Amino acid sequence: MKLQPKRATQFLGDWLAINDLGDERVSLYWQLTDVQLRAQLEPEHGIFVAEGAKVIERAMDAGYEPISVLATEKWLHLLDDSALLPVSTPRFCAGEDLLEELTGFRVHRGALALMRRRPLVSVSELIASAQRIVLLEDLKEHTNVGAIMRCAAAFGVDAVIVSPACADPLYRRAVKVSMGTVFQVPWTVSDDWSQTLTQVCSAGFTTAALTPDAQAQDIRVWSTTAPDKVALVFGTEGPGLTMQTVQNCDALLRIPMASGVDSLNVAAAAAVALFALQN
Repeated sequence: MKLQPKRATQFLGDWLAINDLGDERVSLYWQLTDVQLRAQLEPEHGIFVAEGAKVIERAMDAGYEPISVLATEKWLHLLDDSALLPVSTPRFCAGEDLLEELTGFRVHRGALALMRRRPLVSVSELIASAQRIVLLEDLKEHTNVGAIMRCAAAFGVDAVIVSPACADPLYRRAVKVSMGTVFQVPWTVSDDWSQTLTQVCSAGFTTAALTPDAQAQDIRVWSTTAPDKVALVFGTEGPGLTMQTVQNCDALLRIPMASGVDSLNVAAAAAVALFALQN
């Protein structure tokens, strides 16, 4: 769809009303669910999308810089009340129907913000003072990554390392599902996943792979004598962890199942495993 740039002139307080899909000032919001478009935009501009007033506030509280904000009228007061939103941030307002047509999805929480990404730290820097860390190998579903980030924040995980092929923790859906807790948990992307386990082990961590394998140790038993520094490793939905990763881990852990269920969703498994390690 080729949109012709148009400009609106109506203001609602500090908010500029957007009345037409072709307004070039909100061009980066066009069809944000289009994966190819996102892939083209985000590496070039170093941006991500935060959805919802609470998530936007948490992103700014963590030091992320907003490029602009786009919201429906009934959500303006929440963003205006936030002392974190810089006065200089461009603010745009659109009706709910126009916002849905503009972005390609229903914005249930009524507000979007384009935020600038920040440089990621190295794995060694990330885990230098950590005790409990999580490694995510090639997870494809952004919702699972977001849910695991939320679990990591809830259960006191110090750091999360994701593989290069893992879903982006700052993808709009992942950020939304995490309820902004992705901004609370330090994380980074491994440059060389094949060396990550070795690097983590060299830093004094015991690596433990979660698997439904019946020969694996019961996590309830293992957690009672778990070492101080533990790295839990979770694999992609369906296939699970690669054989190389399983073979290189110090321990294999399973969550006991009943009624013929062989496994849990990876985010649910992460919640159970992280809770077990609190003992």
